[in-house]
Amino acid sequence: MEFPVTRLRRLRRTAALRSLVRETRLEPESLIYPLFLCPGEAVRKEISSMPGVFNLSIDEAIKEAAEAASLGIGGLLLFGLPEEKDENASGAWAEDGIVQKGIRALKATRGLDDLVVISDVCLCEYTSHGHCGVVKREGDLYEIENDSSLKLIARTAASLAAAGADIVAPSDMMDGRVSAIRKELDEKGCSQTPILSYAAKFASAFYGPFREAADSAPQFGDRRSYQMDGANLREAMREIEQDLVEGADMILMKPAMPYLDVIHAARDRFDVPIGAYQVSGEYSMLQAAFARGWLDPERTMLETLLSIQRAGAGFLVTYFAKQAARALA
Repeated sequence: MEFPVTRLRRLRRTAALRSLVRETRLEPESLIYPLFLCPGEAVRKEISSMPGVFNLSIDEAIKEAAEAASLGIGGLLLFGLPEEKDENASGAWAEDGIVQKGIRALKATRGLDDLVVISDVCLCEYTSHGHCGVVKREGDLYEIENDSSLKLIARTAASLAAAGADIVAPSDMMDGRVSAIRKELDEKGCSQTPILSYAAKFASAFYGPFREAADSAPQFGDRRSYQMDGANLREAMREIEQDLVEGADMILMKPAMPYLDVIHAARDRFDVPIGAYQVSGEYSMLQAAFARGWLDPERTMLETLLSIQRAGAGFLVTYFAKQAARALA
């Protein structure tokens, strides 16, 4: 039927009608809140490029987790800043590593049972050179070695699972990492631990503020030889398919807003849980606009999150998790 019989505005007249026919719904349970754990006590150091985001000692992280739980947020994604770094990222897989200690502390705290604890699995925060794998150097030339990196990545995942992580999430983008992790988890008695693979992680300018937060900037070169080229949608589908074949239980897309088409294509093609990471640069540019009064903070925040979910993400990693949960209450 055509106008005037068909009037699509009829169902937009009131807030109640709009709510009744809303196709996509944000819920606090679908939000994942990233935390950056650092050594010490009573440490709450704001990250200059990410207003409202902090490096937290474990005692302070527990307070953040308790607040997240009270807001109904679905889970946490943990990153670590070790006291020392070395060529082999030994802090990543150490039994007393910062994230391992954080996981055990969170799991021992009453009232946090409903929070899913996800641990990022990567080496960049723990290596002295800041790359996500083992570096082979010859003079001024270097290569990020794939296969030798897999052993350390798998060892890291097993260590985090043994500490109590509910999910391990490899973000390194080495070929074969999911298979190596699955094998190591199974051999170490962690066969029930799911793998959330950063299956399509693009080499993006939007990671800049994160590298301050996690102190993980490469000391030389860049990560374009292992993170994906932003021009390649079809290759992203191949990456996802390979990770699923190797044993990934869930997939994560990163960044989110500049790659909504990739999220949508993955949702159409793969029948697995799919999440997306609204990364540091997305958060920081919005905060900059909010500080200047250019955009309404709550409406803009929720609109961006809704766009990511509408594209096909079932859960969202976002630094806005607490603010969004309060707005949705």
